[in-house]
Amino acid sequence: MEVRIETDRLILRSFNEDDVQGIFELDSDPEVHRYLGNKPITTMDQAKSIVAYILSQYDQYGMGRLAIVNKATNEFVGWSGIKYETEVRKNMPYYDIGYRLKRKFWGQGIASEAAHASIDYGFNTQKLKEIYGGADIDNIASNKILQKIGLQWIETFEFDGAPHHWYGIKREDLLSK
Repeated sequence: MEVRIETDRLILRSFNEDDVQGIFELDSDPEVHRYLGNKPITTMDQAKSIVAYILSQYDQYGMGRLAIVNKATNEFVGWSGIKYETEVRKNMPYYDIGYRLKRKFWGQGIASEAAHASIDYGFNTQKLKEIYGGADIDNIASNKILQKIGLQWIETFEFDGAPHHWYGIKREDLLSK
C-alpha cells in the first residue's frame, strides 16, 4: 500500500522501515503516553514492532496509520490516519481516526490538519461509510480535535480502566454539510 496525501504544511505517507527512529522518539516520550496507559516504549525493538504492526495493517486491511512529515523540513512529526480497530471496543470493530505527534509539534494545529486530511481520505478514497474515534475524557486537546474535524459525541465508555468519550461521523452527514 502506497499512500501520499499533502496538506499545506504536511505530507502524510505510508510508513516504511526508515520510520523506526521517528516512532522511537515519539513513543518513548512519557508525556505523549500520558493518556495512552502511561506505557512509553523503551527500546528500538519495540519501535520496530510498532512499524511492523502498522505495515501488517496495510496488508490485512488495505489501510492504516500514516507517517506525518513536515513538508518544509522533511522531519518525522508523528502519525495520523484511519485504521481498522478491533481491540478498543471488542464487540464492535470500526474504522478509527487517530493521531499522535512528537511533543515539540503540539499546539500548532498539526493534529487537526492531519486528521482532517485523513477523514477526507477515508471517505473520498477509501469510500468508508462511517469513522469513529475515542479519547480519554481528561485529554482535552484530543477531544477538541475530534470535535473540530466533525465527529459528534456519542457516549462515554471505559477503556483500560479510564473513561473515554466516543465520537463518530457518517459519510452522508459530512456530505450534507
